[in-house]
Formats: sequence, structure tokens, C-alpha cells
Amino acid sequence: MAFGRLERTKGEPPMSDINVTPLVDVMLVLVVIFIITAPLLASSIRLDLPRAEGTQPGDAPRFVTVVLDRTGQAFFNDQPVDAAGLESRLGAAAKENPETEIQLRADQTVPYGRVVEVMGLAHKAGLSRIGFVAEPAK
Repeated sequence: MAFGRLERTKGEPPMSDINVTPLVDVMLVLVVIFIITAPLLASSIRLDLPRAEGTQPGDAPRFVTVVLDRTGQAFFNDQPVDAAGLESRLGAAAKENPETEIQLRADQTVPYGRVVEVMGLAHKAGLSRIGFVAEPAK
């Protein structure tokens, strides 16, 4: 140590790396904002479409209802039918439109075999779209 001079201790050198944590935070906030606002921007386009005589709105999908009550009795569009009548009505619905959907409503006490029989009649008639209707849980 020299007279009149103070020794300096070496401190930490300055950091030359960029801290990316704040950058990532800002980018994630921007991504969330874009995710939320993108659907709002896409649906805000308003069009005044031309009108034409020949255009028809699309037909709603056609469906028939088949109901099985507690006793296993079948109903086709709320009219009681036997097995032969159900098969003929399903065949007629399939001839009219093969994409007709069957909405099957069966009581919970109906045996599974009876439900499978009705499904087999529908498949035999040429209808493959079957929807099972149930009530939502409480």
C-alpha cells in the first residue's frame, strides 16, 4: 500500500446478458389479449348480402322419433306400432331420405335387448344415424 493511495477491490463485472423474463411476461400477456379479441374481430364484419329468388335456406336435418315405454311398446312419432309396423315405417323413412336420424327415447326400465331389437330394425331398414335422447342429470 502506497502512501495516499487507497486500494480498490474488484467489484462484479457488468452483466452483458439480456434479462428475457420481462420480455416473456409481456409477450404472454399480448398472446392472451389476442386470443380473447380475435373472435370478436372476426365476427364483427357486417355484410349486406344480395337477394335472389332461386336461393332457399337449407333444409333442417330430418329426424323421426321412436319411443319405447316401460312395457316395451314402441311408438313411431308418438303413434303406437307393433314390430312389423315399425319396420315398415322405418323403411318408408329410409326410402324418403336415407340420412334421416332416429331419435330413440327408451325408458330406463326397458331391457337392453329390446333397444337392440329396435336398432336392428333401423339398420335393416337402411337408417344408420341413431341418437339416444336422455334427460340431463339433476
